[in-house]
Amino acid sequence: QVQLVATGGGLVQAGGSLRLSCAASGLTFSNYAIAWFRQAPGKEREFVAAISRSGGQVAYGDFVKGRFTTSRDNAKNTVYLQMNSLKFGDTAVYSCAAKFVVGSYATQYSNYDYWGQGTQVTVSS
Repeated sequence: QVQLVATGGGLVQAGGSLRLSCAASGLTFSNYAIAWFRQAPGKEREFVAAISRSGGQVAYGDFVKGRFTTSRDNAKNTVYLQMNSLKFGDTAVYSCAAKFVVGSYATQYSNYDYWGQGTQVTVSS
């Protein structure tokens, strides 16, 4: 059974930082590109970041503007999202998703094979 478990969310003041983790099990992790998405109440789901199978390529949503960094440790089956300079508008549930791919690309795909349950990030102004 495949599981993606996102952790690390919480309450932080504007300007602060959080590090999210997405731990995977039940799959050959290095065969999957991973993406982060977020969804705030009443809003559409938004692409945050993506990382290739090896971690050599990354991509970010336009709103990130250098504030977030994603990385992965294939030995630990885990992807990270380091979020700095958080803003009130970053408040959302952050989820990770996995897609089996051939090749090493970092991009937002139209569909994913597996989704995690999400972790709440709340930024106070």
